[in-house]
Amino acid sequence: MSDNAKVSNRIPVVLLGFGEAGQAFTAGWKAAGVPADLSAFDIKTNSPDTAEAKRADYAAHGVEGLTTLSGSGAVFSLVTADHAEAAAQDAAAVLAPGTLFFDCNSCSPGAKRHSAAALEAQGIRYVDVAVMAPVHPKLHHTPLLISGPHTQAAVECLHGLDMEAQIAGPDVGIASATKMVRSVMIKGIEALTLECLLAGRRAGVDEAVLASLDASMPGWNWPTRAAYNMERATTHGLRRAAEMREVARTVEELGLPADMSHATVAWQQRTGDLSLRLADGPEEYAGRADRISNAMAGTPRAAE
Repeated sequence: MSDNAKVSNRIPVVLLGFGEAGQAFTAGWKAAGVPADLSAFDIKTNSPDTAEAKRADYAAHGVEGLTTLSGSGAVFSLVTADHAEAAAQDAAAVLAPGTLFFDCNSCSPGAKRHSAAALEAQGIRYVDVAVMAPVHPKLHHTPLLISGPHTQAAVECLHGLDMEAQIAGPDVGIASATKMVRSVMIKGIEALTLECLLAGRRAGVDEAVLASLDASMPGWNWPTRAAYNMERATTHGLRRAAEMREVARTVEELGLPADMSHATVAWQQRTGDLSLRLADGPEEYAGRADRISNAMAGTPRAAE
């Protein structure tokens, strides 16, 4: 095969947003030798406060950093939920017709349909994508759920990128609804963990509470799960709060009260605002609970 033929078989991929998910996908593709030409555009490169760090991210992962968004192959939108619709509107003005736009953001079905309408009007093929698990440790093999009118073309493209996806249905919004409704439970359990165990520590009954939970729900290993939930909620609390606002929007779009989702927003936002790095400190739930509790109370944090 000639060099020209090899080049022609490479998939041009643009990562719109280059945070945890974009970097994880890139690391997976690179390690697997996936034939893709990777570039990225992140709005943080437009800010003097964050531009240098983001350019360092591009260099560290071996991707071309774009100064403006452009593309004609596959674009993976991996911004935060609160910026997803604006990012889609901006993309509609600059991407080439025929581009596959994988909207991987955690948004309500209504938001996804608004984004799809803007992009489809310009001949850009919109794909509703739900990322159904944390991107670590599986990287580009993280399970995806997709829906919309272009799922067959999307599956072919994703297979070429060594990714796997299940088709949820022919309509935009089916994949996102699945993830949004699931998040009521997943992110809600994180919030309940915080409220339950911070209260338990202050009352001095946390060990008894966890023993009771383990007895009622065998196999959950609540102390380990609690420590994990606390780390996820603090490390990713701001992003989770943005997602949970979309979850609440989803529930309300369905004509139901979203009381639990709104309460989860409050806990995720609160812990995210603390800017704690629990992964750098004690691994057990008690130490993590104390660091969160002390930070919330404005007292010195527990020793690391």
